[in-house]
Amino acid sequence: MSDIATQESAYQTEALIAEDIDAYLDQHRNKTMLRFITCGSVDDGKSTLIGRLLYDSKMIFEDQLAALEADSKRVGTQGQEIDFALLVDGLAAEREQGITIDVAYRFFSTEKRKFIVADTPGHEQYTRNMVTGASTADLAVILVDARKGVLTQTKRHSYLAHLIGIRNLVLAVNKMDLIGYDQARYDEIVAEYSTFAKSIGITSFTPMPISGFKGDNISIASDTMPWYSGPTLMEHLEAVDVDVDDDQAKPFRMSVQWVNRPNLDFRGFSGQIAAGTVKPGDAIRVLPGGKTSTISRIATLDGDLDEAVAGQSVTLSFADEIDCSRGNVIAAADAPPETADQFETTIVWMDDEPLIVGRSYWLKLGTQMVSATVREPKYQVNVNTMERLATKTLELNAIGVAEILTDRAIVFESYAQEGAAPNKVLGGYILIDKITNATVAAGMVHFSLRRSQNVHWQATDISREAHAGLKNQKQVVLWFTGLSGAGKSTIANEVEKQLNLMNRHTFLLDGDNIRHGLNKDLGFTEADRIENIRRVGEVAKLMADAGLIVLTAFISPFRAERDMVRSMLPAGEFIEIFVDTPLDVAEGRDVKGLYKKARAGDLKNFTGIDSPYEAPLDAEIRVNTVEMTPVEAAAFIVRQIMPLK
Repeated sequence: MSDIATQESAYQTEALIAEDIDAYLDQHRNKTMLRFITCGSVDDGKSTLIGRLLYDSKMIFEDQLAALEADSKRVGTQGQEIDFALLVDGLAAEREQGITIDVAYRFFSTEKRKFIVADTPGHEQYTRNMVTGASTADLAVILVDARKGVLTQTKRHSYLAHLIGIRNLVLAVNKMDLIGYDQARYDEIVAEYSTFAKSIGITSFTPMPISGFKGDNISIASDTMPWYSGPTLMEHLEAVDVDVDDDQAKPFRMSVQWVNRPNLDFRGFSGQIAAGTVKPGDAIRVLPGGKTSTISRIATLDGDLDEAVAGQSVTLSFADEIDCSRGNVIAAADAPPETADQFETTIVWMDDEPLIVGRSYWLKLGTQMVSATVREPKYQVNVNTMERLATKTLELNAIGVAEILTDRAIVFESYAQEGAAPNKVLGGYILIDKITNATVAAGMVHFSLRRSQNVHWQATDISREAHAGLKNQKQVVLWFTGLSGAGKSTIANEVEKQLNLMNRHTFLLDGDNIRHGLNKDLGFTEADRIENIRRVGEVAKLMADAGLIVLTAFISPFRAERDMVRSMLPAGEFIEIFVDTPLDVAEGRDVKGLYKKARAGDLKNFTGIDSPYEAPLDAEIRVNTVEMTPVEAAAFIVRQIMPLK
């Protein structure tokens, strides 16, 4: 062959190789992603199964394999063979105990699909970790130990997976090698699980017999179970259709994440499209305000688009200058989602501290963040028996149904969608503790309460400023807080006397006096104290609307509730006055004999003794009654708040 022919042949070979590489890369770039979890009871083999999947998909490097073999010999859980669970159980405590504690995420890939798998804990006390892992999953592999059958945690995790909206379930009956691959036992477990699944609303699942340790029916069909003709687990994971819902076919929805204003000539609203499609010229509605406009431009980093679809991140510009900000939802004008401020929801409590009914939490739904309070739960679900139990609160890992009230209307859609995937963007939310900033619960919206649609604020012609103007003053709430015996009522009374001499219009709300009437039905539990302050805050707000200077004298021991009242009023109209008196001084006064009763155990939940007092961190005014007499303290306060215009 001539040099020219040889060179031409080499060029053709290189071209074919390059074409194959491009095709290979294109195939891998366009592979779909499946997120799934493994769950079940303790020691059902979840970690071992994931380790086997990583091993079979060639996702373990040689040095990792060598370290795994060494660890397997050292731990000795499987003799001299490889213990695949060690690939996933990363925490020292997990390896020592042979259990999963945290959620472990692993990535692997095959020729047909990419995968992210979450190994979730089996112990009941780590249920919240399981919920975290399931929140983004498309499929759940429910493992059952063939020797033990369907256990309590099997039911719990199945219920949680179904509750969160996972519709693709695999019942993997594991450790078949330990029962001699007995088909009768397998059929018995599948029948038992099927009965349970129907009782909680699971309409379909895919059962399969496997051995994670031996590899039976994981990636290769098992010769030891010729009676099973279904797919292997890997085949099922590669083929399962998780696109059960066409997001593009839904009405347009996009939560605004950011207002993009790089210069005076451009104003756009950025976010990821949650559902539907949008084009320039489409009519849209901005919620919760309800203003309408049309799309003038769809901008991206790669240039403007003629159309954008669900899943894309874009910046939308409007034809009209209308109010729109982070937390708003841009929707199709003729098919908007609902707005409301009261809902029925399912709550999964995830904090060590129990739910405090009436306490104000942050509620985050999509990009919306509002203050919310939870009413006393309607019931708690016993996941083991599916019974509905009466309860006054929710403890760690509890699941209950309750009503939630938000401080303003938010945009939402029901989490559970008939015949479709759950609406996680506008139907799922989290609750955040305002003090610790910890996520305390995850929830799913059922529906808005009818009263939230039927009760509307009635606008009046005479404003609060007009009421105050007639009195020649500025409306304000003076909130006295401190321990019992600190001197709150005495000082507040003295402040009112001095303001009265100045011809100011005032009203004093005293803690003991309020409990004789408006709040006579409330006790002194933490929940009752919170409701006591909420009611007082509402009354104080109404009095401020009337143009009065309102003085309140309450222990109000919790910062969250004082902040709740502050949030009810316009900026600058809530003045927190900390009557700072040491506990020993307040107890030494004990005018009412309350400390003595509390010390003797005759008075429960008494602030400073067996119930905490959270001192203000940044009160507008602080007075020390050890250094000042009540008259001096009152004069100091009046000087701070005057002149009142």
